[in-house]
Amino acid sequence: MKTIYYGLLTFFSVSIAASGQTLEEAKTWYKQKNFALAKPVFERELQAKPTDPSLNLWYGVSLYKTGGNVNEAESHLKVAAQKSLPDASLYLGDIYTTKYLFTQAVAEYDKYAKLKRTDKEALAAANERKAKVEKYLQLVHRTEDVQIIDSLVVDKDKFLKAYKLSPASGRLAPVNELFNTKEKAAATAYLNEKGTKIYYSRMVQDSVMKLYSMEKLLDQFGNEKQVSPSSFGLKGDENYPFVLTDGVTLYFAAKDEDSMGGYDLFATRYNLDKDSYLVPERLNMPFNSIYNDYMLAIDEEKGVGWFASDRFQPEGKVCVYTFIPNSQVKPVESESTDYLSARARILSIKDSWRTGTNYTQLIALARKTPEVKVEKKVDFTFVINDKAVYHSLADFRNSNARELFSQLRDVEKTLAAQKNDLEQKRISYFQADADTKRQMTQDILSLEKETESMDAKQKQLTIQVRNLENKEIGN
Repeated sequence: MKTIYYGLLTFFSVSIAASGQTLEEAKTWYKQKNFALAKPVFERELQAKPTDPSLNLWYGVSLYKTGGNVNEAESHLKVAAQKSLPDASLYLGDIYTTKYLFTQAVAEYDKYAKLKRTDKEALAAANERKAKVEKYLQLVHRTEDVQIIDSLVVDKDKFLKAYKLSPASGRLAPVNELFNTKEKAAATAYLNEKGTKIYYSRMVQDSVMKLYSMEKLLDQFGNEKQVSPSSFGLKGDENYPFVLTDGVTLYFAAKDEDSMGGYDLFATRYNLDKDSYLVPERLNMPFNSIYNDYMLAIDEEKGVGWFASDRFQPEGKVCVYTFIPNSQVKPVESESTDYLSARARILSIKDSWRTGTNYTQLIALARKTPEVKVEKKVDFTFVINDKAVYHSLADFRNSNARELFSQLRDVEKTLAAQKNDLEQKRISYFQADADTKRQMTQDILSLEKETESMDAKQKQLTIQVRNLENKEIGN
């Protein structure tokens, strides 16, 4: 009862305060960008003059800027735009941008620029917005044709619970939970299937998040390294890592001056020869948006993946989308910009579904928490000699042999990935036309050389490891 009473008291206090303020005071607050104070006064005045263009402008902007109903704000701004009030077009452009109506947004920014053609500062603001929206429009036309089969809105601080990864795909966890720290930033960590390597994000000296990795050394993790000393050529935060079972492909989210929104999703591959990651690729829409997109993970055993986004979500909530990973990137084929925009923003996940396909079982599998089988821990099987077979790093007696064996495992993963890539390229080559074959020839020859080099490196490391360990154990 007290809660209701105080709630009503607060409501009437605000109403009385608003009724006691003048329009001139509200206009002053508006100029000072104090939209929360100005809004109730404009709303009151608008009730008496519903067609007044200036009141519609002021109220529409205040409503939009205070996180109110966007559609209502749009309707009021349209009234003001009919009377050629410049700011109405500017904010309509902003609203259309949030709705992925990029063509309409460009048109509104052009109107604003025309109305403010003598104002250099206003023209600069309009051109900056327009350039960004035109970039978004180009990205819309590269939207990937990916099947998004499910979505779930969850609390942002608990969103990792929506990722039902199979044990073979590794594990995701908040950094503070995994390391038992008091890390305040929303940093996440990825632990591989065997629990031998961990990737995580942490704050560095300049208050920026960067990706790091550590390896399991007997009973604890150590040998911390920054995943990319050059920060992948990106300027902002790096977070939300995930590594495929090949041990080579890394997905992560990062902020950058070229970001579509806040966090964008990236993919890169590890080059063992150069001991570094390749330049990361920014993923296409719908994985990325003009909002925050992060934590992409793929379960190869289940045949599904997940990613999170706060697009069109209230504060504190995110939507976790479940998708079917493509073996090759394929754009959405359509001449309709409206349809492409709808697919890019994920207006409806069913727009991405294939006709006649039943996703019920796959959705159920994606939502199912995998059973964790208790098995005898065997990290690997490596023959030292006729009498000695090792199954964990702790079995090695020679520290140099142990270190070289870790390198050998990385080489083996890279070699397997290269052989698979080479096989796929050869298949594509035989199916291609003459022009495409000419374009593919150099890539295949180059990859063959890389594979041969990696194969030789594998054999060399295998011999070195066995020789060192046999010498240590007296064989």
